[in-house]
Amino acid sequence: MRRLILVLLSAVALNVAAQTRPPKLEPIPEPPPPPAGSLNEALEPQVTITKRGEDKVEEFRMSGKLYMIKVTPPHGVSYYLVDNVGDGTWIRQDARDSGLRVPMWVIGTF
Repeated sequence: MRRLILVLLSAVALNVAAQTRPPKLEPIPEPPPPPAGSLNEALEPQVTITKRGEDKVEEFRMSGKLYMIKVTPPHGVSYYLVDNVGDGTWIRQDARDSGLRVPMWVIGTF
């Protein structure tokens, strides 16, 4: 019986000792450079950050045309002015606004 306990304990100890050895790791190779022509600078928006009073204003331009303005007041939540059509008519969108409008009809009052 003692031999069986001794054999089991030694088997468990060897198993634990084998698991505590760190695995042999190889360094990860550097990623390859992006293919030529995949980075089109014209498709990246140009962002201009200015301060107007205490507000931080970020202007987003694509191909030189202003399409969105982000205004961040010092004490409030930022909001966006977006030109959806491209005619210079700006529509305000809050940062938390997802654009989803749920109908809110009054069904009955008590």
